[in-house]
Amino acid sequence: MTLAVYPGSFDPITRGHTSIIQAGLVAFERIVVAVLNNSEKSPLFTVDERIDMIRSSVVELGEDPSRVEVDSFDGLLVDYVRKKEARVILRGLRAVADFEYELQMANMNRHLNEHVTTVFIMANDAYFYVASNLVKEVTKLGGDVTKLVPDCVAAKLRAKLGL
Repeated sequence: MTLAVYPGSFDPITRGHTSIIQAGLVAFERIVVAVLNNSEKSPLFTVDERIDMIRSSVVELGEDPSRVEVDSFDGLLVDYVRKKEARVILRGLRAVADFEYELQMANMNRHLNEHVTTVFIMANDAYFYVASNLVKEVTKLGGDVTKLVPDCVAAKLRAKLGL
């Protein structure tokens, strides 16, 4: 069974992220969406809130929840991938600007564990410009992001920001 780990902060999950999950399910039998618990960052949502939103988003997509596991991790991604007995890291690319950083990360992960391969999938072109930070900023300023995030996320985003 081909298992891929799709890591990220997902603060919050966007339709760009969900397009990667859907495309990944075409290529892989199962995906673990791994929420990074990074104490260096100041996320808007807790890890548990992000996990709940991702699970709800998968159901909203109509995808088989048995094919998508949602989990959290901290530390080195390659250590987590090894623990999950996976050999593929799934990464999404939005634009050319993402590629240089993602290539550096992929090469570092290969250096740390030569048995792990990084696979890049392009986000749906309707969402290539969407980033979680941008979604949070637009929401704070009163903009409508309902077409950029799953329905279950839009309401939680407004509530979290007190709007």
